[in-house]
Amino acid sequence: MSDDTRDHGVQPLDSLMTRWQLTNHQLVESSVEQLTHKQVQRARKGRQLTLHLMQKITRTLNDAVVAGLGKESREAFAPYLHRQLFNYAKGHDREWHDPNEPLMPQ
Repeated sequence: MSDDTRDHGVQPLDSLMTRWQLTNHQLVESSVEQLTHKQVQRARKGRQLTLHLMQKITRTLNDAVVAGLGKESREAFAPYLHRQLFNYAKGHDREWHDPNEPLMPQ
């Protein structure tokens, strides 16, 4: 990380969105909290965000994933936390394993 730019590099959010086959536009469209394309892009690329914005993106990601799942899969889905999506968030665990992997599209 460079202290001058507050750039943390590509975030775990980016790979999760790729694995769930979600685009920035789909995330913005499913947001009920007025999320913008610029905010999503900054989050994926690792620009440091406020805790409030990290939580907003996390809620929107969870909503978008649940919307694409079948009824039975929705019950098995474990919601993501912001510390799992951003490697600079307090409490981030590099050894975390995604429990939702079996639900992801092939």
